[in-house]
Parts: sequence; structure tokens; C-alpha cells
Amino acid sequence: MFEIEYEFREEDLIHFNELQFMRNEEIQQNIRKNRWIVPGIMALIGSFYYFYYGDTTTSAYVLVIAMLWALLSPKVMMLDLHRQILKSYTEKEKVDMFGLYTLSIDAENPKYLQEKSPSGKHKMAWEELLRVEYGKRYVYIYINLTTALVIPVETVKKGNLEQFAEQAEKMIERFS
Repeated sequence: MFEIEYEFREEDLIHFNELQFMRNEEIQQNIRKNRWIVPGIMALIGSFYYFYYGDTTTSAYVLVIAMLWALLSPKVMMLDLHRQILKSYTEKEKVDMFGLYTLSIDAENPKYLQEKSPSGKHKMAWEELLRVEYGKRYVYIYINLTTALVIPVETVKKGNLEQFAEQAEKMIERFS
């Protein structure tokens, strides 16, 4: 029997949603537009002030604001994303989501991945799971295209995560 126990935290939820956000090509294109078009327009306005009015001070201020916009707007967007993620869950959902999780692959009943979480016990059929993905500090077991069990490497309290992930990958392949 393979089993791991880990803690799922607020920062892990934010990390996963941020990862999904960064993989969305449409959102990335909008960030690039916002990061370069707005400062470009501001630079044109600054140039206008410099060449038409000869006002170097106002021109310099506008160019500095344009550079700050280009550098800081993605960071501000990510902070807003963090706020929106946490705001989208009720307190009860957060209580049911964050805490200690136990995942197990039982040799006697190998058709299911068994999960014990703060919200209760659940069984997930292997044929319903999509894949196992490895990140730097996380292992993801995808339930569907936008939802995954996020396992932070640093909070694993019991079990061998590498062996568990390999076994889960084999089970998904076998039952799909």
C-alpha cells in the first residue's frame, strides 16, 4: 500500500491558480499588451511634451511613470489575482479545503485513489484522473483540465512522494 500525508495550505492554492493563470495564452497576451502598449502611449505623450512644449520635467515624469508601469503592472495584476482567488471561496470552503490530506493506493482495492481530507473521505476512480505532473516544489494529480490535487513537497509528513507519484502515474496509465 502506498500512502502519503501532507498539508495543503492557502499559498499552495494560490500557487496552483497562478500556474493555471500563467499557462493561459489569452491572459498572457493581455498582460503583454497592457505592459507595452500603455507605456508606449505614455512615451509618445512624453515625447510630445518634450518636442512641442520643450518641457523636459513633465516629459521625464511621464517617461518614469511609463517605465514603472511596464515593470510593476504584472506584479500588481498577480497581487490582484491572489486577492480574487481567496475572495472566491467562503470561509467554510476554506476550512474544508486547507489542512491535512492523506492519499492512499490500496493494493486490495486498486481501482480507486483514496483521499482523506478536512472535508471527509473520497474515492476517485483512476480512469477519471488525467495525469501526474511534476513541478519544482509540487506534484499535481490532475482530476480534470483545471483541477488537481496539489501536493507540496515541503509539507509531506508521511510517505515517499516520489514512489507514490510514480505509482499513481502507473495506475492512471493502466486504467485509462
